[in-house]
Amino acid sequence: MSVPTPRATALELIEAVVDPGSWRCWDEWDGPAGALTETADPAYRADLLAARERTGLDESVITGEGRLRGRRVAVVACEFRFLAGSIGVAAGERLVRAVERATELRLPLLAAPASGGTRMQEGTVAFLQMVKVAAAITDHKGAGLPYLVYLRHPTTGGVLASWGSLGHLTAAEPGALIGFLGPRVHEALYGEPFPPGVQVAEHLLAHGLIDAVLPAGELADIAARALDVLCADAAPSGQEGASASGSPSASEPPSAVGTPSPAGPPSPGEPPSAAESIRRSRLPQRIGVRELLEGVATEVTPLSGTGAGERDPGLLLALARVGSVPCVVLGHDRGSRRAGGAAPAGQALGPAGLRAARRGMRIAAELDLPLLTVVDTAGAALSREAEEGGLAGEIARSLADLVTLPAPTLCLLLGQGAGGAALALLPADRVVAARHAWLSPLPPEGASAILYRTTERAYEVAARQGVRSADLLAAGIVDRVVEEEYEEGVGGSFTARLGAVLGEELAALRAQERGARLAARRARYRRVGLP
Repeated sequence: MSVPTPRATALELIEAVVDPGSWRCWDEWDGPAGALTETADPAYRADLLAARERTGLDESVITGEGRLRGRRVAVVACEFRFLAGSIGVAAGERLVRAVERATELRLPLLAAPASGGTRMQEGTVAFLQMVKVAAAITDHKGAGLPYLVYLRHPTTGGVLASWGSLGHLTAAEPGALIGFLGPRVHEALYGEPFPPGVQVAEHLLAHGLIDAVLPAGELADIAARALDVLCADAAPSGQEGASASGSPSASEPPSAVGTPSPAGPPSPGEPPSAAESIRRSRLPQRIGVRELLEGVATEVTPLSGTGAGERDPGLLLALARVGSVPCVVLGHDRGSRRAGGAAPAGQALGPAGLRAARRGMRIAAELDLPLLTVVDTAGAALSREAEEGGLAGEIARSLADLVTLPAPTLCLLLGQGAGGAALALLPADRVVAARHAWLSPLPPEGASAILYRTTERAYEVAARQGVRSADLLAAGIVDRVVEEEYEEGVGGSFTARLGAVLGEELAALRAQERGARLAARRARYRRVGLP
């Protein structure tokens, strides 16, 4: 693991991130005595004065605004040299006022904590400052504004347990010590050192607690790329009906869309059999969600895990632009076609993966970003760990979240769609399917085993169940099918065709009025299977 580089001051970090000459401090100070915290403790008063003399600052936090690659942003940062970046009453109030100001000005907020926690010299009242800071940040996010966090060395205690852990996207500097209980306190309380390597940025990344480990020199580029997605202009309101691209209105029945489109003309003759599509969907060289993103998306910022201590390598979560539309993308990663893929082909999706998916849903909801889900899964994990981890409950919560999500939703049925793991990512305003994609209550072999006590009749059962894209289109489960085989020179590559369709669909969804779109989503699933 790497070790922290020599610590930059808070102001040095800020000036390295914002555009030159754009920084404006929001903090008011009349000199060393002007903002001095009232205290009857002469030793604490002396410490405050010494910290101010040493740092040239009046408190442990700096707040203000600047421009990040031309975009106006608010910034709050800790100065560790000021009493270990600790948060007392004055610093807590400054943080809250800065967050509230950012919310009022509708600015994205970047936080760079580096702190030992709340200020012991001020006792319990300092400890309680974290409540109002967390409340202000929750209000900021509730207003649909991005909150990005960069954890610096070290970040511990109440700071990590409040505003350090609430980011839409969280990164940390290499080698940074990050943990709730500082190692010195642990040793004093328990008489032994804290286990080495646990409270380190890289370890947190591996366990789905943060999204990236990156040096301060890369922070501006990564933050700017993420904000280009997270700060996208809101979709026009009050628009109903078809978009300029010709996509149908949210109020149209899903079954009314099986017409030729820019994805290319329908293939001549009968659609492929269920057996052929199932076999093709399982080919190792078939495109997966990672290749899809590489081919159709820009400004991709991967996110890692649930943010709460779990990570499933089978679930890809990212911010991206597809076509011109910013969105949250999540899908099952069946494994790269190249060596070194993130997950082996056919890896099952477990409860941690679904909890990570639900994190993506929350980001989409909070920031009103379109959500693109990609279904390509051989099925949910069948194991003791999955059962004890609440797999069924996570499928249920994913279904509930998706069907009620206020943001626009688009599902791509890319390949395999087996069982509850596929269903958990399916509900959407619009569903697009690749020609050889399929959707089944169980892997076909499992359905055959239930009905006939053998897996030998899997394809026969699948055909009767209506799992093919053509069957799904006829049933109104899928809105649009993208062909996979064309005559040479016609229609471009499959990936390019998918990209064109997804971009068009996302743009059309953003243009729809929210109430009508949500009502149409509920209606489509209410009438599935009814005459």
